[in-house]
Amino acid sequence: MSTKINIRNLSLAELKTSLQEVGEKAFRGKQIYEWLWQKDASSFEDMTNLSKSLREKLEETYYIDHITLKDQQISLDKTIKCAFEVDKNQIVEGVLIPTPKRTTACISSQIGCSLACEFCATGKLKLMRNLSAGEIVDQVVYLRDEAKTRYDKSLSNIVYMGMGEPLLNYKNMLRSIELITSEEGLGMSPKRITVSTAGIAKMIKKLGDDEVKFNLALSLHAANDKKRSQIMEINDSNNLEELREALQYFHEKTGTRITFEYIIFKDFNDSLEDAQELAQFAKCVPCKINIIEYNPIDDGIFQKTTKERTDAFAKYLEDRNMIVHVRRSRGKDIDAACGQLVNKNGAILKEERKMKG
Repeated sequence: MSTKINIRNLSLAELKTSLQEVGEKAFRGKQIYEWLWQKDASSFEDMTNLSKSLREKLEETYYIDHITLKDQQISLDKTIKCAFEVDKNQIVEGVLIPTPKRTTACISSQIGCSLACEFCATGKLKLMRNLSAGEIVDQVVYLRDEAKTRYDKSLSNIVYMGMGEPLLNYKNMLRSIELITSEEGLGMSPKRITVSTAGIAKMIKKLGDDEVKFNLALSLHAANDKKRSQIMEINDSNNLEELREALQYFHEKTGTRITFEYIIFKDFNDSLEDAQELAQFAKCVPCKINIIEYNPIDDGIFQKTTKERTDAFAKYLEDRNMIVHVRRSRGKDIDAACGQLVNKNGAILKEERKMKG
């Protein structure tokens, strides 16, 4: 087993200390850090302003956990889905979503997911492992560069809404945001970042205790416990009352408005009674509500509701002075829409694993 250190797991201060321990000057840490986070170096050989002897020592002592692009698809609506290889035969996906008003990177925090939500393709795969902070940042960097190269646009927003539950990879998720927002990293405003959770009450409170500056979204999808537990097992251990308390705590600590994400399913949660329950729950904190079109996955358990029922649902909430946005699907033709990640690639990868193991 390798005893090398993952250099991108070290803060700048930790890197300086580590360099001194191997007989190097601490000031080299800043140079190396710039190569890692501002110049996106994938190897120590890329660090051309360092001496050959130092690069050799770095190679002996550390490694860089850099992800690589395995596959890429571009939708008719210009959405780009990227399959990144993080370990041999293990894939995570990131999506670039360009619209007239914003350009958003949707990124993953875990390989697979342990929560098994009924409507989500990723939930059909088992959790393999957490992504490191560096592996999360790599997705942002690649998608940022694609936005600039293909569409001549700057990346305006980042959402942790890809594969995995970010709050179950808490340390690396926070570290990645620190790198994305710091001057030594990508220098992006935390207000441009949203972390989406299926709802883990104690970790939402921890976000409040840590006084995070980024935005929080809760994947709600039903505002009564019976229905929510039918589609999200996590609700059995984190029910709506516990989530209400955690969200109120988070808001008191941070002052940040919550986003409620609500995928609307035909004949399940699309009635005006469902809208009434949502309006009642959403009163617990200052919020906005994103109503999201459902994107079918292979099992066909749920179906997309009609535009008329979606619009009536939204109007009910708007008539009660709630901030509501209806999110129309993008990237459906390449399975890049919400809930579809690894819908096709996942099947391919599972077959590969069977053949090899």
